[in-house]
Amino acid sequence: MRVLVAGATGVIGHPLVGALRARGHEVSALVRDASRAPEADRVVVADALDREAVLSAVSAARPEAVVHQLSALRLLRDDPPAAFAQTARLRTEGTANLVEAARAAGARRLVAQSIAFAAAPGGAPVLDEDAPLYVDAPDPGWAATVRAVAELERLVSGSGLAGVVLRYGTLYGPGTAYARDGGTGLRVLAGKLPLPEGGAGITSFLHVDDAVQAAVAAVESEATGVFHVTDDDPAPAAQWLPHYASALGAPPPRTVPAALAPRLLGWFMAHQLTEAHGAANDRARTALGFKPLHPSWRDGLGEE
Repeated sequence: MRVLVAGATGVIGHPLVGALRARGHEVSALVRDASRAPEADRVVVADALDREAVLSAVSAARPEAVVHQLSALRLLRDDPPAAFAQTARLRTEGTANLVEAARAAGARRLVAQSIAFAAAPGGAPVLDEDAPLYVDAPDPGWAATVRAVAELERLVSGSGLAGVVLRYGTLYGPGTAYARDGGTGLRVLAGKLPLPEGGAGITSFLHVDDAVQAAVAAVESEATGVFHVTDDDPAPAAQWLPHYASALGAPPPRTVPAALAPRLLGWFMAHQLTEAHGAANDRARTALGFKPLHPSWRDGLGEE
């Protein structure tokens, strides 16, 4: 089918264009900068926050399916506040523009990326898609991020198209924060990511390759809804962080009092390491036929 990938220069969007073309689809890459575009059947240029430009670009591509992989997380290393603020706009304004453009162009299917680690703490250690989102988190920045995620999911589900929301787990692999040269990798290598006592926060990881294959499956499936896309091995920080440091050849993380974690690590990282819950991928397995190529972070986190 004709597929448009918005965010085609990103860590998932770039390989996704190639993966879809390898499956025989005709792929249009929607980018802001044509010089960074991957090899595609068509390149269309627009700023996702420019409504008229998006309407024109999507109309020119005439897609049957639109895939939303937009984010500004590439800015994280240099300007984290700007990265999160811009990503929130892409999840709200950008999603609204894409939904309108997809409908106007006659698309029938919309696949959008979300995150699997936005659930409020409480309940079972590993949660399904029905768990409430942490829209009232005590940290204003994280609360704003989760509210933007909730709005993206609302827009996709109410778009009138066959909508699929893929809630990706914490990404690792080339180009991510958990690569050796990524922000988290460099922090661990420098011995600057300590482990709060207990390390009870649970993370569900996802290799970039599996994020790509899940997006391909969502394009080709008839299923709709919200799906956690994660590996099969949710793990507490007390397990994965020492393993990650060892795989990188970094010093073992020192232990710090849990009460000091927010001040030493920032609110979100402290939350991830102390109270976050994992995400169950059962629905994606059943409805999308998703089966991770990397079923456990133990076989790749921190390794090139």
